[in-house]
Amino acid sequence: MIKVLNLNLNRVSIPKKVIKSNRVMKALTGLKKAELIKLSDKFENVLEEGVNTAKPNRKRRPGGGRKHTLSGVVEKLFFILFYLKCYPTFDVAGFIFGVDRAQTCRWVHKLLPVLEKALGKEAVLPCRQIHTVEEFIALLRGKKDVFFDGTERPIQRPSHDEEQKENYSGKKKRHTKKNIVVSDENRRILVLTKTEAGKQHDYDISKKDAPLSKVPDGVGVWVDLGFQGIKKDYPQLEVEIPNKKPSKRDLTPEQKAENRIISGIRVISENAICGIKRLKAAADIYRNHKKLVADKFMLLACGIWNFHLKMELG
Repeated sequence: MIKVLNLNLNRVSIPKKVIKSNRVMKALTGLKKAELIKLSDKFENVLEEGVNTAKPNRKRRPGGGRKHTLSGVVEKLFFILFYLKCYPTFDVAGFIFGVDRAQTCRWVHKLLPVLEKALGKEAVLPCRQIHTVEEFIALLRGKKDVFFDGTERPIQRPSHDEEQKENYSGKKKRHTKKNIVVSDENRRILVLTKTEAGKQHDYDISKKDAPLSKVPDGVGVWVDLGFQGIKKDYPQLEVEIPNKKPSKRDLTPEQKAENRIISGIRVISENAICGIKRLKAAADIYRNHKKLVADKFMLLACGIWNFHLKMELG
């Protein structure tokens, strides 16, 4: 772990082994070298905007004073991507980067909004809410199918009984936070609902936050059995949902064959969620004390995945 970064006079630089190897770069940040360099341009713009707008009456010119341990823009971007991809504790991150744990905590909370704005400038962040059919059409970019699916991440067991009941997921048999993800056939994340307690049902969250009523005519909606009742509630939608096994009876061979076809197509949604959860900050047990950061982790994980697809697919 000590060899992940070269420490030189308390200023961090990325070693040649990381820069030259896309495999190592992806393992540490979730992005390839070319992707990180491309994103660093927008990241630098956001950092400069912050310098120009903060403390307009400052006496010391920007860049004055003690030099930052993260010596440049790429190093700052590398740090925050490393944190999201590997999700170390602040003690471990401080040990790797040669600073105090409190410093890594300050870096994380300072750089998370910078990364969010940079991804926003790249137009890769998913929508959080859609109000009109026209907004949904613009989001689809000509695609004819969308996939709705729920995803959960574990959290530390709450100490209060009411919080335990609210966050307990009967599906995962543990305490979780949940989001509904809407993706297209290219695995791009179109919509991410706000983070809810694990007790909430997938379909209930979709009716409240996901844009089911805003899906345009002629667009196929692919869901799993957690969306029972969608055909009755939204008869205008072209819904594809697996056949549910009747009580005390088996599915017919035709129904089983149909389910296999639906599952084979719906795997696109599972692949999209796997892309999000390449980042351990969106997959491992959530342990940060600030609850709202869990939602930001999911948003940034979706944005980084969409940015990767944008660079891959063009």
